[in-house]
Amino acid sequence: MAQKQSRITGDHLNTDYRIWFISFLCTLHASPVAVVNNGRCPLLTSREGSLLRTVKHSKTWEGALEYCRETHTDLTTLQSDTEQLLTLSEIRHDHITGRVWIGLRFLGDHWLWVNGDPMVYENWRQGDQEHQCPLRKRCGALTKEGHWENWDCGEELHFICY
Repeated sequence: MAQKQSRITGDHLNTDYRIWFISFLCTLHASPVAVVNNGRCPLLTSREGSLLRTVKHSKTWEGALEYCRETHTDLTTLQSDTEQLLTLSEIRHDHITGRVWIGLRFLGDHWLWVNGDPMVYENWRQGDQEHQCPLRKRCGALTKEGHWENWDCGEELHFICY
């Protein structure tokens, strides 16, 4: 079998290699837990080590935030390509809405993570300027394609908790 080539761009490995590496790690750590958990990799965790939870009940952004804080920790934050990939692997199913709420909110004149994490990573759709000064769409959602969108907070979507 040909060895997987890795290309380095900046500080990040390319997407193909990262997906392969995550799959490799999941194979190494395969356990009965992975089988019981719908075949999901037990490494699908947030930075704090909590499992990501896709909630398949549609709620407004505020309703999703309240639900996550009552039953888990918070709406998820995305602080790196790796966290983005892990979250995408959780939402790319037919039974999940086309976008899900994440813990991103526009307050004052900038986007903030609701748990206070700094905004060190962004993944808005290239060329999309609507998020820079939103009038109505002031809540953050992640699309199944992996882009962030500003969305009307009153819309009801599925969401990701940690």
